[in-house]
Amino acid sequence: MSSVAELAISLLILLGGAFALIGSWGLVRLPSLMTRLHGATKATTLGVGGCLIGSMIYFPASGASWTAHELLVTLFLFITAPVSANMIAKAHLHRQRCRLDADAADGIKEELPEPSADTGWATFWTPEPAEKQDSSAIPRR
Repeated sequence: MSSVAELAISLLILLGGAFALIGSWGLVRLPSLMTRLHGATKATTLGVGGCLIGSMIYFPASGASWTAHELLVTLFLFITAPVSANMIAKAHLHRQRCRLDADAADGIKEELPEPSADTGWATFWTPEPAEKQDSSAIPRR
């Protein structure tokens, strides 16, 4: 195995381990679920991804046959981590919304922004009723 391959493998595994360590530290130390979720998904994607890419380089460089297992696991991880983080975030926001609705009887309710309000991202977007939609905007075949 060449020293360039050994250096690349070592750097990828160390980088993956560092991202996993920083992400797990963020998971413990960050204050809210949304910020913890950010730390956990970065640790999973970049930490495990770096180790898997290092593994993909190691086995062919050491003379073993190349397999697609590491590549498939990496692709699966890169696809599922953002989707699962999005679903957890939506469930958290839904839970907060239900808690606010339950507190409304006590007069403590804080209003959530309207879906059309410029708040940064559109979770809980509700489409307009059919009678308000412009029929010319709907593509026809």
